[in-house]
Amino acid sequence: MHPLPVDEFVATLPKATLFGAVYFTDMDERPVQLHAVYSAEHPWQLPGGTAEAGERPWQTAVRETAEETGLMVSGPPRLLAAVFGLPGAAWPLASAGYVFDGGRLTDRQIAELVLDPAEHDEVRVLPLQDWRALMPPRDFARLAAFAEARRTGTAAYVGSWDWDESPSDAR
Repeated sequence: MHPLPVDEFVATLPKATLFGAVYFTDMDERPVQLHAVYSAEHPWQLPGGTAEAGERPWQTAVRETAEETGLMVSGPPRLLAAVFGLPGAAWPLASAGYVFDGGRLTDRQIAELVLDPAEHDEVRVLPLQDWRALMPPRDFARLAAFAEARRTGTAAYVGSWDWDESPSDAR
């Protein structure tokens, strides 16, 4: 047990936001991503977002995917990756998130995605290596980790998704 009263001890702990996201590919294992209208720094993203109060990561991933694409994801959840980032100048909280495997989408499912125009304006499906030129290096490394986790069946840990990018982020 810690020597401080609970409220004082809790005040000393790091604070973090929680997120959930879903990784999809087409039937040929090409990642499906959404183009964000609100982030020039991270233009291509998976469906997903920040948890609401009382929401668990899988619930967040399912809700955000439905809101952003109209696609209803069914379970059971299959974890592909845990992602963690330290706080920085742009955001004062750490980020902890879970990326789930959404499986393979047919061409028809992809064509029928309905984007929330306040968040995304395009869906794109490309071979993994073709994403490299469209994303910052650490975004691509994270996407590649998700693809590798799907391929191997071993969940990835992306532990350097910090708000302030540093040379160590390439790990």
